[in-house]
Amino acid sequence: MSLRPQPPLPPVPEDTARVAQTAFRRGNPYLLLRTCLGPIFADAAFADLYPTRGQPAYAPWRLALVTLLQFREGLSDRQAAEAVWARIDWYRKYLLGLDLTDPGFDSSVLCEFRGRLLARILDAARDQGVLKAHGRQRTDSTHVLAAVRDLNRIELLAETLRAALNAIATVAPDWLRGVAPPDWHERYDHRIEDARLPETGPKREAYVLQVGADGYHLLDAPDGASAPPLAATLPAVAVLRRVWARHFMRAGDDPDIGAGVRLVPVQGPGPGDRVETPYDSDARFRAKSGTDWTGSTVHLTETCDPDLPRLVVRPGHARPRDPPPDRRGPPGLALRARGLVGPVRSLRRRSR
Repeated sequence: MSLRPQPPLPPVPEDTARVAQTAFRRGNPYLLLRTCLGPIFADAAFADLYPTRGQPAYAPWRLALVTLLQFREGLSDRQAAEAVWARIDWYRKYLLGLDLTDPGFDSSVLCEFRGRLLARILDAARDQGVLKAHGRQRTDSTHVLAAVRDLNRIELLAETLRAALNAIATVAPDWLRGVAPPDWHERYDHRIEDARLPETGPKREAYVLQVGADGYHLLDAPDGASAPPLAATLPAVAVLRRVWARHFMRAGDDPDIGAGVRLVPVQGPGPGDRVETPYDSDARFRAKSGTDWTGSTVHLTETCDPDLPRLVVRPGHARPRDPPPDRRGPPGLALRARGLVGPVRSLRRRSR
């Protein structure tokens, strides 16, 4: 990627300004920020982060603004990228000075931009003498909570099927009407947590087996000749397939057999791996030092040289069943390229 600055920075397009001012007649902090301070950043300030040749990069002054506001509102990269084309006030339509029809950018652009900023920070820290070549470093981890509700096993099964039905309904509603039996509306129209599920006994077991049979019916339906190709490739359907592989079994595993569905005991890793909620398939139940949570783990590496400030130089998010963090990825590569990778002493305790 190469940087091609275009001074002066473009003003807010007329259509964007008119729509934003109409939508926020009583004012808005982000509109006021742009009106009083302008774009704040300039491409020239980031010129040394990019080579002189290559495909044109997305304007870094816009990415810097997105990064600041992303941190202020606690958004993920994907949510921030979506806000660039979905929100009038800050990301796309006014603060960034973009047209109403601008498509925005992919969420991976933000991660790449932060990697370039990290390289600049490392160089500055090394020039100031607060970061030594081959200095001492240590790694520890902490937990990240998933923004989901904890579900028991029956709620997980029924809500996973409901999430798949809702996903299919958005892309192939007519096909789904022909596949779903009438009694599915009563069982899955509302969130499972709001339903009165059978508490114990044969009725509870019958409900679980019915959910299992319904799930197999839905998983078999996309194999039909009239099924839309997109239905089988939806992420929610893939999660349904993983959950059913872990929790249910059919006699002979034959799609033509309608009966013989049974719930299997689940302990530890198994077929389909663990899924705690259909709305965040990466979230896992974990435990560490007497604390348990549903979510993930983030690993932080900091310098620990005597008489020097401690700098966090290599953050890393651990996805489910990832091995311990290594020195790959933008932060690790940036350190290695500058000869700043030192011996790492791990402080992480075992977690699951």
